[in-house]
Order: sequence, then structure tokens, then C-alpha cells
Amino acid sequence: MFFRKNYAAPGPGIDPDAPEKTGAARFFEIIQLECVSLLQLNLLFLVSCIPILTIPPALFAMNLVVRRMVQDQPVDCFYHYRTAFIQHWKIAYPAFLIPFLLLGCSAYGAAFYLHRAADNLFLFLPFMLCSTIFLVTLLASTCLYGILETGKPLRQALVQSVLLGVGKPLRAIIAVFCDYGLLLIALVAFPLSIAYLLLLGFSVPCLLGHFFLRTVLKQYCSDSYTE
Repeated sequence: MFFRKNYAAPGPGIDPDAPEKTGAARFFEIIQLECVSLLQLNLLFLVSCIPILTIPPALFAMNLVVRRMVQDQPVDCFYHYRTAFIQHWKIAYPAFLIPFLLLGCSAYGAAFYLHRAADNLFLFLPFMLCSTIFLVTLLASTCLYGILETGKPLRQALVQSVLLGVGKPLRAIIAVFCDYGLLLIALVAFPLSIAYLLLLGFSVPCLLGHFFLRTVLKQYCSDSYTE
């Protein structure tokens, strides 16, 4: 069936004795194995975002499903998405709203003070503060869902996401481009990008972001939610 997988049935997969692939080879292996699931996931995410208020749990659920793909765990897209959506909606809202508000307020503050800094050089100080908060929040936000997937409390996950975002900036910067940059490009190209957005525009950038952060999260965050 389209939304169900029978993991007991024989079929193509990864040879357990084969050496583990890394880099681009590993990424395209995930794409090959999970291409149908990525299509399903993108459609599920879009449908569950229609009420607008459900965007935070939808985003949380999509990230948890993608993390399973990156960790080479079996993925039943509909089951795992629905389970994450229902079970973790309470933590999904603050996990979405805290970075969203910090990004919005710091971006507004940076623009506000930069516009007035030409007349008063001292206003460069609050501009730099707002810019720093914006950049740190942007980097940390790429790590947050992966850390929350381990079952850590929100406060601890927020602190650790800041430490990882700042401490491992190269991986976080790449994840920022994947998570936010690709979506921004698609939105700028709209309506030419409508087919891409409907089919893969959210699930694949999410997969890319988690793929580049997987080694960092594996090193510092080892425990996962249990079903």
C-alpha cells in the first residue's frame, strides 16, 4: 500500500555486510531508498499545515520522520508522522515559537538600528547585538529538532542547540542554506516552483539539513525517542 510498508517482506535494501557509505554516496542512497516516503512526507506536511495553527506540530513531525531516514531506521511515513504529530504537539509549539520570535524580533531590531546608525554611531552597538542574536538563533534552530528527537527537555535542548550551532558553525551554516535558503529560492521563483514545493520542496531540504548535521548530532546526542 502507498502509506504502509511491510518490513518483514524480502526486497531490495542495504546489504548488511556492505561497508557503510558516506558523503554524497550515502545521501543519494537515502534518496533512492526513501524517494516514495519523501513524496508522501511532503504531501502529509502540506495537508497538515492547512489549518495554519498546526504548522508547529507538522514541522516537528516532519523533522522526526526525516531523522529516522538519516539514522537508517525503518520509516512507515504515515504511521511515524501521525504518531509524532499526536504525541509531541505540546513541545512542538514552544520549539517553533521561541526561535521564530527571536528571529523576528532580532531581525526587526537589526534593521531598525542600522537605519539610524548613520546619524548616531553608538547605535551600531544595539545593531551588532541584534545581528548576533539573529545569527546565533538561525544556526541553533537547525540543530534544535534533532536534539529534541533524543527526548531531551526543551530547556536543555535549547541550550545544547546554541552550543552546537556556535561550536560547529560550518555544518550549521550548510544546514541553514538547506533548510531556509532552498525554501526562500523556491518562494522567490513561485509560481514556477509550485510543482517542486508540492512534491519535494519541504521534505528534501529538511533531509539535507539533517544529513549535514547527522555526524554532529550523533557525536553529542545519542539517545532517541522510543516507540
